[in-house]
Amino acid sequence: MNNNGLSNSSKIDAIPFISRKQVTAKVPRKIEIDSDRVRNGLAQLVLTLVKLLHELLERQAIRRMDSGSLSDEEIERLGMTLMCQAEELENMCKVFGLKDEDLNLNLGPLGRLL
Repeated sequence: MNNNGLSNSSKIDAIPFISRKQVTAKVPRKIEIDSDRVRNGLAQLVLTLVKLLHELLERQAIRRMDSGSLSDEEIERLGMTLMCQAEELENMCKVFGLKDEDLNLNLGPLGRLL
């Protein structure tokens, strides 16, 4: 027995049974899919992940520079690589008509991604 005076099995019995027929009757036979929206949504997701990885690489590079574990040549190469990567990310966003804020997904209670 629980606090309500009902056993756990009584709670389960109180849940209405929905048949497969009732569920399928409410699902449309054809699902209308806009291929452009699907493509852009997928591009947004992929570019968001790429941007997240880019920002993580930048932070790691700054840590390594601050720690003094990189030579001047390595710092120069790393800086150029990160700049080229950021430029390419911007170009890809333009191709799919995305803005920087489009890549900052809202994760609900966790806040913004970037």
